[in-house]
Amino acid sequence: MTYATVMVSLALDRPNTRRLDVTVKLADQFDAGVIGVAASDFSPPLYYTSGEQAQKLLAQGSEVITKRTAELEAEFRAAMQGHARQVQWRCAVEIPAKYIALQARAADLVVTGAIGTLTDPFAVADPADLVMQVGRPLLVVPETTGPINLTSMLVAWKDCPEARRAVVDALPLLRKAGKVKVAEIVEDDGNHQDAKAGVADVVAWLGRHGVAATGFVPEVGGNVAVQLERIATAVDAGVVVAGAYGHSRFREWVLGGVTQHLVAHPSRCALLSH
Repeated sequence: MTYATVMVSLALDRPNTRRLDVTVKLADQFDAGVIGVAASDFSPPLYYTSGEQAQKLLAQGSEVITKRTAELEAEFRAAMQGHARQVQWRCAVEIPAKYIALQARAADLVVTGAIGTLTDPFAVADPADLVMQVGRPLLVVPETTGPINLTSMLVAWKDCPEARRAVVDALPLLRKAGKVKVAEIVEDDGNHQDAKAGVADVVAWLGRHGVAATGFVPEVGGNVAVQLERIATAVDAGVVVAGAYGHSRFREWVLGGVTQHLVAHPSRCALLSH
C-alpha cells in the first residue's frame, strides 16, 4: 500500500503555504502524483432580488471565484514543480466540501487545512464535513509556522472501527516515520488492563507490517484530547493518527471531543479516517 496520488484542497480566503509544504513532502516521499483542487460558491441575498439584478450578482460572483482559482492554480503548480510525478488541477464554482468529496475518488489521501470552529460552507471546506464524505484518509494541516515533522507519529488508539480504519490508512506514513507511539487514554468506563492488551495487539500488528512502534497507556485518565496533546508533545509527534467521530458528531460538537479538537484547533497534523 502506498499513496500513489495525493490530493490537496486549497482555500480561496486564507494562506495555503503549510498544506502545500506538506503535499510537497508527501510527493517526494512516495513519488506520488498530485491533484490540486479548489472550489467556492457564493451566497448572495438572492431571496430579495430577481431577474436582471440576480443574474448580475451571480455573474459577478462567478467571475471573482474564477479569477481567484486561477491564482491558486498558479501557486499550486509553482509549489509542485520538480516534486510531483504528475500534476493535475481541478476547480469549480461549487460548495467546496461537496466538490472535494466528489473529486476524492481520484486520490489515495486528501490534504486540507484546519479552519477553526465557525466557517462559511459556501467558501471553505470544513474538515469535519470532509472526513465524513471523502471516503479517503484526510490529513488536516495546521496553519503554523516552521517545518512540519512527518518523522514522529502518535496513534491515538481506541478500540473502534474508525481507529482501526485510520491505522490501516496511515500505514504508508507510519512505515516512513522513524518513531511511532500507540497510546490509549482510558475513559471513565474503561479498563486499564483491556486497554494495555489492545495497544499491545496494535503494536504487534504494526510490527508485522514493518512499523517499529511502542505502546503507552497512562495510569491517569481524564480529558482524552488534553492527554493526547501532552503525549504528542512529549514524543514530538508531527502527526496524530485517529479515527474520526467514534461518537456522534452532534455529541462532539456540543461536548467537545478528540475529533473536534483535531479539526478545529490542531497544533500538529492529524490523519483522520471514518
